Amino acid sequence: MQQFLKNSGISGIFYSGYPLESFLRMQISHLESRCAGCYELRLAATAQKAKEEGIRIFSTTLLVSPYQKHELIRNVGESVQKNTQIEFLYNDWRPRWRETRALARKAGLYLQKYCGCVFSETERYLEKEERLRKQIHE
Repeated sequence: MQQFLKNSGISGIFYSGYPLESFLRMQISHLESRCAGCYELRLAATAQKAKEEGIRIFSTTLLVSPYQKHELIRNVGESVQKNTQIEFLYNDWRPRWRETRALARKAGLYLQKYCGCVFSETERYLEKEERLRKQIHE
């Protein structure tokens, strides 16, 4: 995202930290609903930063992914909106997912193949391992 904005001449605000301890505490205690907790943690932090910067609207790049739980993101975003008085902008960008991936590849941008949490990365790794195992046995 940083490279895209730089290439486009658009300014942006980025949080470069990762609250690993609070993320893991929340995830371990709610494994079955871990996505909701993660969305809450990230969207609340985004809205708070927007509020600090005097920005009236916040959103998330997760809305382009067909793999994310859009209704859940929308519900969490609207809840955060109520708590912060910062408007959550929901837009379903999934129909443009392939287009955005092609544009990103053309621009030489990094394309992450998981949402960013350690659990998602583990699932991605295990699925890749399973595919390789099946290929070997075919």
